[in-house]
Amino acid sequence: MQQTSPDILQKQIYDVATQELEELNHCIVTELHSDVGMVEEIGQYIVAAGGKRLRPILALLSAKCCGYQGDLHIKLAAIIEFLHTATLLHDDVVDVSDLRRGRKTVNARWGNAPSVLVGDFIYTRSFQLMVSLGDMEIMHILAKASNLLAEGEVMQLARAGDTTTSEAQYFEVIRRKTGTLFEAASHTAAVLAGASKEQEKALQAFGAHLGMAYQLVDDVLDYDGDEQQMGKSLGDDLAEGKPTLPLIYTMKMGDQNDARLVEHAIQEGNIENLQQIIEAVHRSGGIEYARTKAFEQRDQAIDCMAHFDNSPYKSALLNLAEFSVCRAY
Repeated sequence: MQQTSPDILQKQIYDVATQELEELNHCIVTELHSDVGMVEEIGQYIVAAGGKRLRPILALLSAKCCGYQGDLHIKLAAIIEFLHTATLLHDDVVDVSDLRRGRKTVNARWGNAPSVLVGDFIYTRSFQLMVSLGDMEIMHILAKASNLLAEGEVMQLARAGDTTTSEAQYFEVIRRKTGTLFEAASHTAAVLAGASKEQEKALQAFGAHLGMAYQLVDDVLDYDGDEQQMGKSLGDDLAEGKPTLPLIYTMKMGDQNDARLVEHAIQEGNIENLQQIIEAVHRSGGIEYARTKAFEQRDQAIDCMAHFDNSPYKSALLNLAEFSVCRAY
């Protein structure tokens, strides 16, 4: 695939689904409405923050790639976005995060209790929308994904500060906590569109690989990104003691000093020596190794699209796979 800048790729993806995205944004605003003042206020704040909306876009594009002609894919995309948003609200409390998308997190502005409770509101609203779709197979997929996602978050929390975390254990964590929702987005869209079993399985796998690639790059950017572009601080994962792949590789393949430096930082959740750690991760090849793994996931996602005829929606999905690994934010 010809190398294209992330900004151009993102524009090409969004341009294909301009109308659907407008309808999605309207749906999100409508469904987040509440008569409870604080819920309404925080909901408006979340909507104003924007975001890439990659998971709901994945659902929209996947449905259209299968020839879907109805409008329920808008509601499905809102469900996916609500599940993701609720998770972010809870994550920011667990991680004691202050910044997201360049703005104060809800917990930093309103406190932990409102963040958790409004997260619960958004999560339960997603299930109200699921019921309104009236499709038990879609509900089954999303309910299972929600459960796996929660397990992934617990697994990640349990691994905090654990320098013995293996590469296989790391991949299982990110498969559940990130890959699962991407997978559910494309899979449910295929089911909604009435795709063939072959196409349904292909889109399910596409979403899973896309999610893995996306998370791998997220973990790379924690040591190789630009804070202004990302809207959050470098080293956030390290401050929480998360043994991500760049660090796991450095502990395994770096020299003794670099490995000890990383081990100590993970165990203590200490970013005092962040610049030295960043240099150690680069020196050991941890950044390059993690990016290579992301490229492998991207390639597997692209291979899944061989089951579909050429269309603007297929091209947008391929661009989405490419964007997941070349982005800087």
